Amino acid sequence: MDKQLKELKCEPCNGGVAAMTAAEAQDYHKHVNGAWQLADDAKSIHRRFKFKNFAKTMFFVNALANLADKEGHHPDVKFGYNYCEVLFTTHEAGGLTINDYICAKKVDLL
Repeated sequence: MDKQLKELKCEPCNGGVAAMTAAEAQDYHKHVNGAWQLADDAKSIHRRFKFKNFAKTMFFVNALANLADKEGHHPDVKFGYNYCEVLFTTHEAGGLTINDYICAKKVDLL
């Protein structure tokens, strides 16, 4: 990989974007925190974050929303009192693209 994922910017998906193969996804997966789980079908990655309380959870969720808007790539998010679950996939491509790994890496740095 020429540049580190954290230095890249998501590219808008305007159709015709191919999803990564399982082998490509596994290669990119090495560059994000090991807490990210690659789905069995290699079409998404997800991670569960734990927090001490609701305020800390919401602080994270708001930072995540800000990051997603800046990158133009939005995850599926589920959260409650002391947790947040984040799932990345590129719906337009029907699976993972580099955008998912760029965002996962940047979420690791929040």
